[in-house]
Amino acid sequence: MSGSSGFYIPSLDGLRAVSIAIVFVSHAGLTMIPGGFGVTVFFFLSGYLITTLLRREFEATGTVSFRKFYWRRVWRIFPPMYTALVFATAVSLAGLTLGTPTVEAVSLQALHLTNYAIIDGQSGDMPFGSQVFWSLAIEEHFYLLFPVVALFLLRRFDRRHQALALLATCGLVLCWRIALVTAFGASPDRIFYATDTRIDAILFGCAMGLYHNPMLDGGALWSKRKALGAAAASTLVVVVTMVVRHDLFRETLRYSIQSMALAPLFYAAIQHPGLGPFRWLNLKPVRFVGVLSYSLYLVHHVVILAIWKFQPTIPTPIMIVVAGPIALALAYVIYRVVEQPSARIRRRYASM
Repeated sequence: MSGSSGFYIPSLDGLRAVSIAIVFVSHAGLTMIPGGFGVTVFFFLSGYLITTLLRREFEATGTVSFRKFYWRRVWRIFPPMYTALVFATAVSLAGLTLGTPTVEAVSLQALHLTNYAIIDGQSGDMPFGSQVFWSLAIEEHFYLLFPVVALFLLRRFDRRHQALALLATCGLVLCWRIALVTAFGASPDRIFYATDTRIDAILFGCAMGLYHNPMLDGGALWSKRKALGAAAASTLVVVVTMVVRHDLFRETLRYSIQSMALAPLFYAAIQHPGLGPFRWLNLKPVRFVGVLSYSLYLVHHVVILAIWKFQPTIPTPIMIVVAGPIALALAYVIYRVVEQPSARIRRRYASM
């Protein structure tokens, strides 16, 4: 968190690196690692980050500029995304991956409806590897509404009640998931990809940004020892959610429990960046991967599927070793050619 905000949170780039690593190795064939959890981490991080920025702006100015907010989001999200979509489409049309994209499916992706297009059965009509855009669609839907909600909460309630309002909404999302599964027979894809069933992971991060925010609210909520213990307990909880195989649990409670368990992990990593394993998050190579994580997320699956087309029996460890550097190189190009110029435009406007 830097640039136009003049504000930096230690460990967040490292957490981004962990998230993209989870997604990457899962897509590369290490299916015992749940890539969906990596996306949940991204969601939580996004909610925490955006809410922290909105809080700082409100506390400094007494309001939130919607115009500046949407301008920053557009220049952060759109240029790399559309670049990656063009790249994935070109690779597919050139026959370097399986399938042929349709105009309808690509148009839905360009309109940030990838998640609902997948639910509608159009996944195979998209450029192969671009299906990962589903999570961006959820974040875009979130960004449309949350600044208005945040400003209302910041003006009307104290920090505790602001967080409670968001947590209550998370409870409603859980109830909705349960109703969809038990009363309407919703498919796992409907639950996994839809905005209305997954947005609570972002809102849990938002709640942490409002109440006991480790960067804004001063003083450590936990000592280093307690923080390490809480992080260890949270890690154990996450592992248990991955081991339990009951269908109803996996489609309902699992998402809520995993999102809640991230709060102690984030708190410990942000408040005590030099503590035990969290030191690794701040190593330069790890943080560098975190800086590239957005572009890396956008292109990594295209690379993996292209390699699989020509080497369908490639072992997973070799896939990781081969696809990793290629995806990192592509991400670095997008970062330098697209992300950095876009960031300069973003900062220039923010100073106006």
